[in-house]
Amino acid sequence: MSSKILILSCGTGGGHNSAAKAIKESLEEKGLNVDFVEYLDIVNPRIRKEVNNLYIRTTKGNGKIFKVVYKLGEMYQKTNLKSPVYALNFLNKKRLYQYIVENEYKYIITTHLFAAQALTAIKKEHDIKFMQVATDYVCIPFWEETNPDYFIVPHKELEKDFIEKGINQEKLLPYGIPTAKAYREKYNKEDVKNNLGLDNSKQYVLILTGSMGFGNVTEMLKELLKNIKNVTFIVSTGHNSKLQKVLEEKYKNFDNVIILPFTDKISEYMKSSEIILTKPGGLTTTEIATLRKPFIHTMPIPGCENYNAQFFENRKMSISCDSIDEVIKNTKELLNNKELQEEMIKNQEKYISQDTCDKISEIVIKEIK
Repeated sequence: MSSKILILSCGTGGGHNSAAKAIKESLEEKGLNVDFVEYLDIVNPRIRKEVNNLYIRTTKGNGKIFKVVYKLGEMYQKTNLKSPVYALNFLNKKRLYQYIVENEYKYIITTHLFAAQALTAIKKEHDIKFMQVATDYVCIPFWEETNPDYFIVPHKELEKDFIEKGINQEKLLPYGIPTAKAYREKYNKEDVKNNLGLDNSKQYVLILTGSMGFGNVTEMLKELLKNIKNVTFIVSTGHNSKLQKVLEEKYKNFDNVIILPFTDKISEYMKSSEIILTKPGGLTTTEIATLRKPFIHTMPIPGCENYNAQFFENRKMSISCDSIDEVIKNTKELLNNKELQEEMIKNQEKYISQDTCDKISEIVIKEIK
C-alpha cells in the first residue's frame, strides 16, 4: 500500500515512544508505509530537549513536583475550560498541518496528548483522520480536549472513566496498550539466558527504573542484598549515566549484582528473570504482563503511575509497594511462592491482550482504503 501513515509521539518518558514504535513495527509488517516522528521535532526542535528535561526535573526524587502538577491537571479537568496545555498546542496547528500536507500523510496516529491536541485543532478546519492511543490505565487530564476518530484505551473496564471525563463512547476501542513483537512471541528461557551470557543455574531478579533511571534504587538495592540471598540482581539504569556510574563503583566486587546501562535487549533480560521489580509506568507494566511474568510495582511517581499500580494490583496481576520495606517483604514472598506467581500469570492472560497491535493495524488498513 502506498498510503503514508504518520505516527507522532513525545519523549516525556520512554513509554509513549515505545508504544509508537510498536505500532510502526506492526504496520510495516503488513506492508504499510509508516513514519515515526517526535511531535516537537516538527513544531519546534529547539524546545524538544527543554520539554523532556522539564518532565525529568518534575519527577526527580519522589516526584513531589509532578504530583502537584498532575493534581492541578485533575482539578482543571473538572472546570470544563480549555487548558493552557491545549492553548500551547493550538499554536502549533499550522506548522503541523503544513508538515502533514507536504509529506502527503493519509492517516495519523498519536500516542501522546500534546500531538492529539494539535491534531484536534487542525481537525476543526481541515479534513484529517487520526487515532490516539492512551498509554496509562487512567484517563489523564486533558484527553477530553481531543477529538480523534478512534481512541484506543487499555481495557474495557476503564471505559467508564474515559466516558465520565467527557470522551465520546463511540470513539473508544478497548484494545489495550501496544507492545513490540519481542514481548509477544514465544521464547525459551534457557536459550535467552545463554544469548545474554547469563548463568542458567542462577536465579535473576530484574530491577527496572524506567528509561530515565527514576527512584531510590541505591537504597532499595542495598536492602534487597541484605535480606535476599541466592539471587543475582540485574539493575537497569536506563539513560541515567550518573546512577549507572554510582552503582558500578559501589558493586564492582559483587558477583550477585549486574548493572545494566540502557540496552535494546531489555525484553531479553525480562525473559531471563524469575520476577521483575518495576516502577508503574503504563508501557513497561504492560510489556511485562504481555510476557506473562510475575512482578512487583515499586514506589510510583505520583500521578498516573498510582492508577497503573492500582489497576494491576486490584486484578491480582502484580503486587504494589509504597516503601522499600514492602518491596523487600513482597520480593521474598513472590520468589518463594510459585502458586502466587501462577495466579499473577493467569490474571495477566485474562486482562492483558497480546493482539493490540494487530487490532490497531486492522482499523488503520480499513481507514486508508
